[in-house]
Amino acid sequence: MRRSMKANRGRDTQPELAVRRLLHAVGLRYRVNFRPIPRLNRTADVVFTRQKVAVFIDGCFWHGCPEHYQRPVSNREYWDPKVARNIARDLDTTRRLVSASWIVLRYWEHEAPEEVAKSIAACVKQRVG
Repeated sequence: MRRSMKANRGRDTQPELAVRRLLHAVGLRYRVNFRPIPRLNRTADVVFTRQKVAVFIDGCFWHGCPEHYQRPVSNREYWDPKVARNIARDLDTTRRLVSASWIVLRYWEHEAPEEVAKSIAACVKQRVG
């Protein structure tokens, strides 16, 4: 299992890259895999520091997508608590960022990159003024 876990990407996934390309194409600049709050050991996939917008593009398996998550057949005693902890951490991260005046945008990996990028760009441009 160790080898397969090491092969899973924590950043630069295909959904993230697709969204980032689209954001860059419309002239938006951002930080990648960045801690919005330095003392909080949590990174967002895309961060607009001046506008205080943190974007997370969550994997359906790892974050328990209500639409696509399929509970593993084997080793459930490991995976069930693991995914539950991920979900709880996501909620805690969102709560902490919002309380620090950040806008938190969360998307699932299965969402169309064009729609995700359009939504992000609208939010960022609104925060600029």
